[in-house]
Amino acid sequence: MRQAYLDCSSGISGDMFLGALLDAGVAPQKLLDELKKVPLGFYELKRTRAVRGGLVGTRVEVSAPAGHPERKLAEIERLLKSSTLTGSVKGRALKVFTRLAEVEGKLHNKSPQEVHFHEVGAVDAIVDVVGVCAGLELMEVSDLICSPLNVGGGRVQTEHGSLPVPAPATAELLQGIPMYSSGVEAELVTPTGAVLVSTLAKGFGAMPPMKVERIGYGAGEREVPGQPNVARLFLGERLEAATAHPGAPGEELVSVLEANLDDMSPQLYGYLADQALSRGALDVTCSSTQMKKNRPGLTVTILCAPEKSDDLAQLLFEQTTTIGVRIYEARRKTLERELVHVETAYGPVRIKVAKRDGKVLNVAPEYEDCQRLATENSVPLKQVILAAQLAYMQKTSSGH
Repeated sequence: MRQAYLDCSSGISGDMFLGALLDAGVAPQKLLDELKKVPLGFYELKRTRAVRGGLVGTRVEVSAPAGHPERKLAEIERLLKSSTLTGSVKGRALKVFTRLAEVEGKLHNKSPQEVHFHEVGAVDAIVDVVGVCAGLELMEVSDLICSPLNVGGGRVQTEHGSLPVPAPATAELLQGIPMYSSGVEAELVTPTGAVLVSTLAKGFGAMPPMKVERIGYGAGEREVPGQPNVARLFLGERLEAATAHPGAPGEELVSVLEANLDDMSPQLYGYLADQALSRGALDVTCSSTQMKKNRPGLTVTILCAPEKSDDLAQLLFEQTTTIGVRIYEARRKTLERELVHVETAYGPVRIKVAKRDGKVLNVAPEYEDCQRLATENSVPLKQVILAAQLAYMQKTSSGH
């Protein structure tokens, strides 16, 4: 599975996101095949190359006959549920539209089911949302990280009249997410773009350590003065700690953050771990401990590069009930790691190979690959893992 980083320094819209995915390598015909699974009637999807501020990217435009209906959430739910999209694509798209309905309902004092979608209920917006969800799956993206969002400024004309930028729905969707304005008098983040990134992204911030394999540019509708109006999408593999610092001879200095908790619901831990990893933590663990007053508790430990310790300490304060965090530095020795690709009867699997001084010490099939193949082939997970191990042994013994 891949990691993706979305650069929104010129904002984001649904068509820019979809264009960036196509530009990064999503097969157009495969995407069209997925979109045809949703019964939307006749529309045309046009893909062109466009130059914005000197940079060329993929521009996506959807045209449909005039007079499209204003849909409610229930109608969009019926469209998606009656489709033959995969369960994960349906689930993501439904989550996107449900979140938007909740926000629109809050702004207009209505229940989510009463909300009429205007621009976002149109055929082009549905194509953008479903296309992005399907495109991420086609590119096997497991983690999407997003940069802070440049929202622009000025005013924008909507169904409800002239509104300040960011529009109320956009601003509501981006609560808790880093955003700014570069001073451009234009709407750079649309409601569709805002709901896609706020729903699908696992974190927001600087680009995490990753080995970039592909870069895609999604062109916006118009030129923006002073900057290229494109969204940039990086696709690649997340780097482990050993490869995140090229040239390190198997040893590095890391920060260790620890917090003891005896009054926090364990339900919060999973979310904390996901957030910490998306912000650059190298590892997150949880262990049981005995607290004062003989109360059982948890010790949460985060490992990170020293420069990220302050940010992750703030995360611990925000996301847990702790009132103190211990921070200290430690030396860490790591093995050299590389990924080797093997073919099994169930499909391709990546093998993580750990070495020291050129000698192989550990070999482990990537869990996500094996889990996916076990599900797709309806076989036990352990059977796929064993097949991957045997395939690696056969590959190395034959000298390939």
